[in-house]
Amino acid sequence: MAENKGSLRGKTVFITGASRGIGLAIALKCAKDGANIVIAAKTAKPHPKLPGTIYTAAKEVEDAGGRCLPCIVDVRSEDDVKSAVQKAVDTFGGIDILVNNASAIDRKFTEDTKMKSYDLMQAVNTRGTFMCSKYCAPYLRKSSNAHILTLSPPLNMNPGWFAEGVAYTISKYGMSMCALGMAEEFREDKIAVNTLWPRTFINTAASQNMGFGAELLNMSRKPNIMSDAAYIILCKDSATTTGNFFLDDEVIASAGITDFDQYNYVKNPSLAVDIFVDEMKTFGKSKI
Repeated sequence: MAENKGSLRGKTVFITGASRGIGLAIALKCAKDGANIVIAAKTAKPHPKLPGTIYTAAKEVEDAGGRCLPCIVDVRSEDDVKSAVQKAVDTFGGIDILVNNASAIDRKFTEDTKMKSYDLMQAVNTRGTFMCSKYCAPYLRKSSNAHILTLSPPLNMNPGWFAEGVAYTISKYGMSMCALGMAEEFREDKIAVNTLWPRTFINTAASQNMGFGAELLNMSRKPNIMSDAAYIILCKDSATTTGNFFLDDEVIASAGITDFDQYNYVKNPSLAVDIFVDEMKTFGKSKI
C-alpha cells in the first residue's frame, strides 16, 4: 500500500473488538501510518481460549508506530460506548474513523438456537453497530475525511444464507442495513459509510476456537488481506466512496495489487468461499 503511506497519520481510528483477529490487524495497519488507535473491546484479562487483551493489543499498536488508547467496552452497554467515545475525544481531540468490527456468532438452525444467543447476536452485531455509529457521528462530522467501515456482508438475498442460521444472518444483515441507511443519511455530511467482507475464510484464533481442524490453513487466507483492504478504503475520499458492500479481494485488485499468494498460508490452497458469498473469483497470481 505504498501509494497511500502516511495517509492516516494523526487520524483517530476507533475500532471495536480490536484486541485480536481482524480488528487488531486493521489497528496495526493504521498504526504503521502513525494513526491514533482506540481499542474498544471487552477483554481486559486473558481469555482462557483466545490470545490477546486490550493492553497487549495497545502495546502492539504502539510498537507499530501508533498512539493507543485501550478502553474496556462491551458494545451492548450504552454507558461503555459513550464513555469510550468521550475518552477518545478527550485524548486525541476527535474521531476520524469508526470500524465496527465487534461481532458475536452462533450459527445454528432455528430450533437449536437459544434465545440468549439470539439476543446476544442482535445486541452485539446490529445494536452495537448502530450505537457506536450514533455516538461517533457528531465527531466524524467534524473530520476532513470521515469513514465508518462495518465488517459485515453484502445484502445477499439468496434464501440459503437465511436457512443456514437465520438468527446470525439477521444480525449480520442488520449491520449491513445500518451501513446502507447511514450512507444516505450522512452523504451530505461527507461521512463515508461502507461494509467490508472476506470472499474466503480468514484464519483467526476465533475461527480455530470454533472447531475447525488443521485443514483450516488450506482453506483460508491471512487476516492481513482484510486489513490491507480496509486501509485502502479508509484512505479514499469520503465524499466519493460511500454506500458500498466491498469484498476484500476486489478492493485489493482495484488498487493494482496482483500478488494474492502473499495472503495464503500454503502453496496452492483450496480456498473456501466465506458465508454470504455465492461465488469465487480469481485475481492476480492466486488461483482459486
